[in-house]
Amino acid sequence: MLSLQLRNLLFIALQPGVAVFLIPFLILRWRGYQIWPASLSLSHLVGGVLVAAGTIGALIVIFRFVAEGAGTISPLDPTKKLVVRGIYKYTRNPMYIAAIVVVVGGAIFWWSFELLIYAAVLFTVFSLFVMLHEEPRLRREFGEEYTAYCSKVRRWL
Repeated sequence: MLSLQLRNLLFIALQPGVAVFLIPFLILRWRGYQIWPASLSLSHLVGGVLVAAGTIGALIVIFRFVAEGAGTISPLDPTKKLVVRGIYKYTRNPMYIAAIVVVVGGAIFWWSFELLIYAAVLFTVFSLFVMLHEEPRLRREFGEEYTAYCSKVRRWL
């Protein structure tokens, strides 16, 4: 059986890696965007900062899932303990927020309306997944602890 760290690396590549990096890359290539611009502008700086911030946020969440939750970011291999510290004191879904920040950062960096639309679609998919799958599972698994957490912390921001 793979160690927790290796399982997390696998799920990072398969889930946020595909949704946040591969699909946006394919959208940009399909629409003919130059992957690295010839010159840099303020939008490149702002977009790059958002991509970096979202990536760092995601890594922090992954670390918390391993260190505190004894699990991974994947619904196929979820945490064994409810994670409520750190950034989880402010939002119940920081991984999804980090993913949207990365995609919006990419939209700003490349000035891509297509990536902005993709970010909106991605947020809609995340919202439905959270409300229809994750929250009911967490309520079943963690009961009153999760209900109390939900009463204190917002789903998004």
